[in-house]
Formats: sequence, structure tokens, C-alpha cells
Amino acid sequence: MMRLDKLLGNLKYGSRSDIKDAVKDGRVTVDGIVISDPGLDVNPETSMIAFDGEPVFYRKWVYLMMNKPKGVVSANEDSIHPTAVGLLQHPYDRFDVSICGRLDLDTEGLLVLTNDGDVLHRIISPKAEVFKTYEVELKSPLHDYSQLETGVRIKDGKEQYYITLPAQVEPTGERTCRIRISEGKFHQVKRMIEAIGNEVVGLRRTAIGGLTLDPTLAPGAYREMDYEEVLRAIG
Repeated sequence: MMRLDKLLGNLKYGSRSDIKDAVKDGRVTVDGIVISDPGLDVNPETSMIAFDGEPVFYRKWVYLMMNKPKGVVSANEDSIHPTAVGLLQHPYDRFDVSICGRLDLDTEGLLVLTNDGDVLHRIISPKAEVFKTYEVELKSPLHDYSQLETGVRIKDGKEQYYITLPAQVEPTGERTCRIRISEGKFHQVKRMIEAIGNEVVGLRRTAIGGLTLDPTLAPGAYREMDYEEVLRAIG
């Protein structure tokens, strides 16, 4: 059970005073009955709640798969570029979601967005060793990638040197390959490729753990997932 005003506040229908006024004005119904008490306890899982005649969409936990396009920042807010969270439309824009593993501005592909902190931690924690799969386009032909499979010396986001964990590399063409890594350092794939004397010209994440990007999602599109599907990402 949850207080009606808290539920509506969490879903960004307004401040507590705004919601109190809306209830007073008869704009909120529960199971078809106009409510006069903003502190009424409701069960959001089973009650039919409406605000101004519009059904209130509720999820305790929401899990979204997005195909992030190039030019979009993996962030909630940004003063220069459009953001991944900013792509969300009603009703998902009412949820305070976080991004599970960010992608660079010019990198596209799979993002997972959720308000479930446990899932977020289990995907991004280095201890979890969740492998991320990337399709990589290179500037020059890929000849020797054995160093990537043992670890290369690159800089992290704080410009400190470290040795990467072994990557799994599969050539898919003369200038393309598939790379799987269990880390998520700043510009990691790009810096790993630079460390072996090549350059990334195209990068797309296609999987997190066993969760694969839905091929029907166009760039910028997203869809909801159930928990069973999310388990593919966290094992």
C-alpha cells in the first residue's frame, strides 16, 4: 500500500500541494470513485487510478532497452547534446531511471535504463564481470589482435595507466571485428584499439551479458523489458 499523494508525486504529477489541490478539485479517481483524501492508502498494483481522466501508469521497477543513436549523450541532462533519458516519452518519462553502462557520444547501440538500483549495480560493477559485446569498424585492416586477448596498457578516465583484462576478439571482416570486454573504462574499446596501432571509426554495442539488442529497434527507439529478460544481462 502507498499514500495516493506520494504515488502521484513520485510519478511527477506535481508537488504535494499541487496534488492536494488536484484531489480537492475532483481530478483524481480510484476505481472510478472521485477521491477527496490525498493521503488515502492505495494499492498501485491493483487499483485503477486516474488523473484528469487519464489512467496512471505504475511500475515498481521499470526496465527499458534502448538503441542509442550517435550524437546522443548517455545522461539524464546535458546542456549541449540530446540525452538518452530525454528520448523517453509518456509514460516512461515519469520514472527516475539510471543508465546501466554509458556509451560515448559517437557510439551507438544497446542501453539498459532502470530505476532498480540492484540491477544497475549488478550490470556495472566490475566484480560482476558482465561482458559487453561491441561491433567495431576499424580504420585499417586488423592483422594482429593477440595483445587484446592478453591485456594492453591504456589510460582510464582519470588518465591513469592500467592493464586491461583479457578481451575476446573475433574478426568479422578485413576492417571489422567483434570485441567482448568485462570492463567499462572511459573510451576503453577505442583506447585498446589505439594501443595496437589502429583506430576505431565505428562502434556499436550489441549485447550486455546474454541480453542482445532487439534488431527491430530503430536508432532512438526503446521498449520495456520484464525481469526475466533483464536476467539475461545479469546472469
